[in-house]
Amino acid sequence: MDKTVLTREEIESLPGVDKVHFLNPAAKRNNRSLGDLTGLEHIGFHLVEVQPGDFSTETHRHYYEEECVYILSGQAEAVVGDRTFQVKGGDFLGYRAGGDAHCLRNNGAEILRFIVVGQRLEHDVADYPRLGKRLFRNRGRRWNLVDIDAIVEPDRG
Repeated sequence: MDKTVLTREEIESLPGVDKVHFLNPAAKRNNRSLGDLTGLEHIGFHLVEVQPGDFSTETHRHYYEEECVYILSGQAEAVVGDRTFQVKGGDFLGYRAGGDAHCLRNNGAEILRFIVVGQRLEHDVADYPRLGKRLFRNRGRRWNLVDIDAIVEPDRG
């Protein structure tokens, strides 16, 4: 399906894709990639549902891409750097490129529903600080995951 308009009825009938984050088995979500269905290439626009107790993703931060979340319904604990916020339907979170690591955990009794929007640049670097990992994503969506402690800074002398 590659179209310009998705009706409410079409969106509600989409089953979505169940995903588990490749670095966090507790990060489980159902994802409807509305941007993909309309042919968007430079931003991702996703309708996401997370069950009670589950995380949306592994705690991470992007060096180059921005992303944001608008909570539609439910409640969650939002971890942003060393701060924790309680968020609910109607709240907005903006994650700047190079900003603090972040994630959501549904700490409520109902499904957490939100929209996530993010850039899709040709290259990005993301850290997973809880795990000590860094992800390099290159043209063609090639990914390289490394241990941060193994990265050697070149001598520029």
